[in-house]
Amino acid sequence: MNKTFDYIIVGAGSAGCVLANRLSEDGKHSVLLLEAGGSDRNILISMPTALSYPMASRTYNWGYNSDPEPYVDHRQITCPRGRGLGGTSSINGMVYVRGHACDFEEWVSLGAEGWSYADCLPYFKRSEMWQNGADAYRGGNGPLGVSGGNNMTRNPLYQAFIDAGVEAGYPQTEDYNGYCGEGFGQMHMTVASGKRASTSRAYLRPAQSRSNLTILKNVLVDRLLMQGKQITGVSGARHGQPMEFKAGKEVILSAGSIASPMILQRSGIGSAERLSGLGIRPQHDLPGVGQNLQDHLEVYFQFHCEQPVSLNSKLNPLSKFFIGAKWFFFKSGLGATNHFESCAFIRSRAGLKSPDIQYHFLPAAMRYDGTPSIKGHGFQVHVGPNKPKSRGRVEITDADPSAHPSILFNYLQHEDDIAAWRQCIRLTREIIAQPAMDAFRGDELQPGLDVQSDDEIDQWVRENVESAYHPCGTARMGRKDDPQAVTDTECRVRGLSGLRVVDASIFPTVPYGNINAPTIMAAEKAADAILGKPALAPDPAPVWIDPNWQSAQRQSAPRRAYQPPR
Repeated sequence: MNKTFDYIIVGAGSAGCVLANRLSEDGKHSVLLLEAGGSDRNILISMPTALSYPMASRTYNWGYNSDPEPYVDHRQITCPRGRGLGGTSSINGMVYVRGHACDFEEWVSLGAEGWSYADCLPYFKRSEMWQNGADAYRGGNGPLGVSGGNNMTRNPLYQAFIDAGVEAGYPQTEDYNGYCGEGFGQMHMTVASGKRASTSRAYLRPAQSRSNLTILKNVLVDRLLMQGKQITGVSGARHGQPMEFKAGKEVILSAGSIASPMILQRSGIGSAERLSGLGIRPQHDLPGVGQNLQDHLEVYFQFHCEQPVSLNSKLNPLSKFFIGAKWFFFKSGLGATNHFESCAFIRSRAGLKSPDIQYHFLPAAMRYDGTPSIKGHGFQVHVGPNKPKSRGRVEITDADPSAHPSILFNYLQHEDDIAAWRQCIRLTREIIAQPAMDAFRGDELQPGLDVQSDDEIDQWVRENVESAYHPCGTARMGRKDDPQAVTDTECRVRGLSGLRVVDASIFPTVPYGNINAPTIMAAEKAADAILGKPALAPDPAPVWIDPNWQSAQRQSAPRRAYQPPR
């Protein structure tokens, strides 16, 4: 590979596949896409209901774990990251959440000028092919297929959960990715024609035959090549064979919020003090590299179901066979959904302008690996506060590119995060206690009725909380005078030429939901900046904000208050 490419993209994940498509589509630039993993052509990746299998595979998942987390009983929390074409979009839960408009206004307040909701909305729309076609908020002709579930009308539990939320005093939203981002409604997923719409399938496959796009798999990038403050390429290895690749214009790191800061650090870019302690010669002192790590936490709130309508009856081998066969031949049925078909975003207290608690509803009581967690029927909600104040970091432990990093999220470090969890548990019980759930609600399996006081809730959360797999922020955008900012508003690494970071690392704060959609949006927006194109015109579409947000936690009083047992 003696050829010099105009652009080298490191990482063929949620952002890298978008960039590979957009930077090569006019045929004017040579683009090299490097991916450490292999192909994503696997039936268990394509089939939405099989999402737990690629997640559990060491072929498709780097298998990271956090350090012992000091505020959750020193537990090591799993941190799966995608490996292979499509990256984490090939192993995630396929939930499509853009983020609330207020999330992007928060980014602007932290120095990310040009990333307001109005600035970002045109790029969300450009990326999307929404099943119902284009409107003021949704895109109809983009590469990324987005749909609602196919089982919403067949399983009464989905609608019962939405109805319970309305009875509890919250709004019902017709489209949480549109005008009203608060309330209960149908959840959307990156599934098109019954198959997972990863960025590999949506963006890379249509572009892979272009003569100006080169895709190399199984290349583990070690470090960046530098001449002074100019980035000239990357070095790495393929099947153990050392390789170097030269960039005529730019190198773009899209390896994700864990791996992108690792590559920077191995290249001597980061905190000079910390790098020197690892025996790495500092090349560019940038203390924010690897800092500002954020993530969402969640728990499984589980109940017995009094009627035989849950998916627990479909978890036996014979049922799975028929579900798989129907999907294989027709790309329909329960095999074509991720089963998260209703959801909610609510505010935990008055004084919040936008939601800070997210619900994924699942009409089954099961573990993440798809096995039942009870006998009989059940249902569960995956729930957690989604605007954490705790911050962590990612640091390499060795100059060896194959060495796993030290990841410390510092979950529940901030007192406000602990208080948010107490409110989250209590509000969830109140929602499930509403009349709409009476016909279905059985015993509370977990947390369990013995978990009531602040101390009991705190202990149960520490013992049971899990990552929702949304790490971000480790190379965040910010102002020139912000010593912790790593990138500017065009994703360029501060103080260096020819280098950008384009992935979830650049987020100043974590959005209020799943981060795949905003990562794709960010890559769409960055592609224009890289090519020197003018940004798409801001779209001032209005958004709904509860007019009484300063004084009220919700719109009305619940039909039925939750009464803890005596």
